[in-house]
Amino acid sequence: MRIACVYVLVAAVWIWCSDRAIGLLVHDAGLLMTLQTLKGWFFVLVTGVMLYWMIRYDLHSLERSHERLRAGHEQALGVLVAAMDARHRETGHHSERVARMASELARLDGIKGRALDALRLGALLHDIGKLALPDAILTKPGPLDEGELALMREHPRIGYELLQQVDFLRVSSDVPYSHHERWDGSGYPQGLRGEEIPLAARIFSVIDVWDALITERVYKVAWPEDRVLAYLRDVAGSQLDPRLVKLFLDNYAALKQRLERSEGLPQPAA
Repeated sequence: MRIACVYVLVAAVWIWCSDRAIGLLVHDAGLLMTLQTLKGWFFVLVTGVMLYWMIRYDLHSLERSHERLRAGHEQALGVLVAAMDARHRETGHHSERVARMASELARLDGIKGRALDALRLGALLHDIGKLALPDAILTKPGPLDEGELALMREHPRIGYELLQQVDFLRVSSDVPYSHHERWDGSGYPQGLRGEEIPLAARIFSVIDVWDALITERVYKVAWPEDRVLAYLRDVAGSQLDPRLVKLFLDNYAALKQRLERSEGLPQPAA
């Protein structure tokens, strides 16, 4: 705004001074008209350049503000997710790890831009619905009974409803809502089948199953890596999207290598 005001002032001074100067120095009517025309075109050119520069400046300022706002949001979400993992007694920054791994698999599948950002945030918040569940269920060392299991299966719907209340997270709700759907239609909460399941959720499900098996949980020991990969092959086409399982397995070594420097990378059982 201040730049625009300065430009208007300078332009007014230029118009007044240039008109006075030409009027004093030039007395031929034809030459006077030519100079006024040239002066007008020069003014239009300078105005166009200035407008272009001011718009670019404002856009860059908006982008910087957006990045600062986004960074603040992600820092807040990071604290929330760390608290969630601690409450659930997850190992090795589970939510951050699976979000990172799911993003890498999504890139391999050609997802980019806003869709990739939405997937990453959805993966980071995939278990946010568990905030509504009691600790006795989340940290139970043995199998859940029928009533506890029914309550546990409510967390995708709860997570979806929570994210729908936040404008910038609504587009990220596919993963929290649908990551327990199964390729054969036997999952929950909606019983979706095959490609009815959102792609982001299908990608994340491969990573979530891998991570759940290869790490130690309160209710199980970590599986050996070869057993985990064999299990993924076995459930391709029933629990998981077979194309995405193949993509994951074909690139498994590269995916692990990209994450080797990441804090909390799960160490498979011997």
